[in-house]
Amino acid sequence: MFLALGRHGSLSAAARALTVNHATISRRIQALEDSLGEKLVDRRPDGYVLTAAGRRALAAAGDMEAAAQSLAREGVHGDGGDGGVVRGLVRVNAPPALSQGFVIDRLARLAVQHPGLDIDLATDLRAVSLNRHKADIAVRLTRPTDGDYIVKPLGAMGFGFYGTPEVCETAEAGAEPVFVGFDEENADMPDAAWLAKHFPRARVAFRANNHMSQAIAARTGAGLAVLPHYVGRQAPGLRACALTPVRDPREMWLLIRGQDRKDRAIRTVADHLQRVFEEERELFLA
Repeated sequence: MFLALGRHGSLSAAARALTVNHATISRRIQALEDSLGEKLVDRRPDGYVLTAAGRRALAAAGDMEAAAQSLAREGVHGDGGDGGVVRGLVRVNAPPALSQGFVIDRLARLAVQHPGLDIDLATDLRAVSLNRHKADIAVRLTRPTDGDYIVKPLGAMGFGFYGTPEVCETAEAGAEPVFVGFDEENADMPDAAWLAKHFPRARVAFRANNHMSQAIAARTGAGLAVLPHYVGRQAPGLRACALTPVRDPREMWLLIRGQDRKDRAIRTVADHLQRVFEEERELFLA
């Protein structure tokens, strides 16, 4: 319950995640604080914030959870008594467009191959924490500079301008391009910042919070979208436009916690992701 509260930040969200009454969680947290003799959370009008002692306790509780999950997956003899069947829940986090346009289809097949394996895919635009055990595996477009992670390269994600044939022809003929881009809430995202820097006076006629949504808008003729090739090439009704400058490729990375290096279920999912990215790397490149 403390893990759920630390991850979700409010009693109501933690209660929904655990399907219990929020008053139950409140009582259990209070009992935990009493037993440890330390205040773990600050109770504020807008939610719960971990204290320094709470952050330490969350890390320890996360390690306890990971150890328990490892026992459940592997069994006390290492093979679960079932000849090495892969089983358990593995939580994966990846950006929404990458999830919708590539990961979901490839990852769902793995659950079919391993009936004992359950996969939870969170498609957050902003990264969730592996340290706080909100995910077991993360696909990132930025390599972490600290933390106890095993980091594997997944290749490069190339970009291009995509639009309907009519919109592309107009822009290629020299007309001022009109764009589909990121919404105001995500104006600080690297892709949004790149467009603002290189086309500062261009009109952004439609805004959405991920590349898949932008591709759908571009298909209507609303404007050009700066899309990863794996999105633009698979979107019906769009073609690549010969405009410059072109956004530099971004590196893709796969992360797992160092402590999970021997966890069979996590390794199975991580190895599968590495394999499918390698097999289809041409989809991402110019």
